[in-house]
Amino acid sequence: MQILILGSGGREHALAWKIAQSPHCSRLFIAPGNAGTSLVGENVELSLSDFEALEQFVLKHRIDMVVVGPEDPLVHGIGDYFAERPALKEVMLVGPRKAGAMLEGSKAFAKEFMQRYEIPTAAYRSFTRETVEEGKAFLSSLTAPYVLKADGLAAGKGVIISLSLEEATQTLEDMLLQDMFGQASDTVVVEEFLHGIELSVFAITDGKSYCMLPSAKDYKRVGEKDTGPNTGGMGAVSPVPFAGKKFMDKVEKRIVKPTIEGLQTEGIPYCGFLFFGLMNVKGDPYVIEYNVRLGDPETEAIIPRIQSDLVSLLEAAAKGALHNQTVDVSSEFATTVVLVSGGYPGEYEKGFMITGLDKTQGSHLFFAGLKGDGLQPLTSGGRVLAITSLAPTLEEAQRKTYHNASVVDFRGKYYRRDIGKDLQKLHES
Repeated sequence: MQILILGSGGREHALAWKIAQSPHCSRLFIAPGNAGTSLVGENVELSLSDFEALEQFVLKHRIDMVVVGPEDPLVHGIGDYFAERPALKEVMLVGPRKAGAMLEGSKAFAKEFMQRYEIPTAAYRSFTRETVEEGKAFLSSLTAPYVLKADGLAAGKGVIISLSLEEATQTLEDMLLQDMFGQASDTVVVEEFLHGIELSVFAITDGKSYCMLPSAKDYKRVGEKDTGPNTGGMGAVSPVPFAGKKFMDKVEKRIVKPTIEGLQTEGIPYCGFLFFGLMNVKGDPYVIEYNVRLGDPETEAIIPRIQSDLVSLLEAAAKGALHNQTVDVSSEFATTVVLVSGGYPGEYEKGFMITGLDKTQGSHLFFAGLKGDGLQPLTSGGRVLAITSLAPTLEEAQRKTYHNASVVDFRGKYYRRDIGKDLQKLHES
């Protein structure tokens, strides 16, 4: 099978690394890919927004399967494009069509969907430029802290948590009246703050059946002890110690099954990954957000734990045959730490040589913001690479990852030194 992965981050390197191991994969392309994906497949310079160019490449190279990594092409309808083109009808595209991608593409749509199917989530209301004063009044009815979300895609940075009513009111004005996130914040969802511990839960579905994938906890804030601005993700841990069988049974019964049943009820076809951003509130799960693809950097933590053949799972999802599949998962713990460019998520410099890659031991290196030769790349983004280690205990996985994080070096290197530390006591208890 000839396979094309779309994307260029650490998530796509992890997917490429896993897919390349499958006996069902005869040739692997990644568009546009990065320095790491070039080590396991062939990078191709294609724009993910140019669907016609993607179609031409798929036909020329007789691609059997397209795996969509990031959310942007999904929200902009690549699934519909492939479904509607007669020449592409035999190509398996792993990713939802535009209607399903709205679960991530619009926070307001997602909240209304959850409300319709009684899926537990925080109380909320949506506001536009015309109803900004109503938004301020709604904020006044809540207690601190306050959660404000840009309705559209904002590269993982569209959620603002304000600690005071004054700050929240100003943020609402900035989002709606000052185009803080461009068109993404034409509508803003204001919701109550849920007190608990976050986690990410993943499933793969063909729209009717589903298979659960490993859970993870990611760390979004740039500073240790969860301080500073939100980023695309500074690290992740899998499995999550507090997400045992009892809790996960609640997740499936109250959230996963109703979501898939809701998609069927509304006639929305869905093939691909579903990411449930959850909050554990005193043992009960609540949905913070949906994503319609795997998370990053959670992918770099969960993919190495999956022992099943990933291509077989993807093919079953595309062909509506997931009810015949099971997912085998390693019992080992994975700890992923992301090395970022100094200044990220704000202004940062790039183009620096990275050293020590050949001196790491016992970890997987998943490249993100690295371009050029896979063996001697240069930094090209904010999140440079993710280091993942597996071990029988969380502590040992952390030790291996942090040792290798100290070995790899580049100018301005920064990483959080507390990834997973908050879970140690939970694991010990």
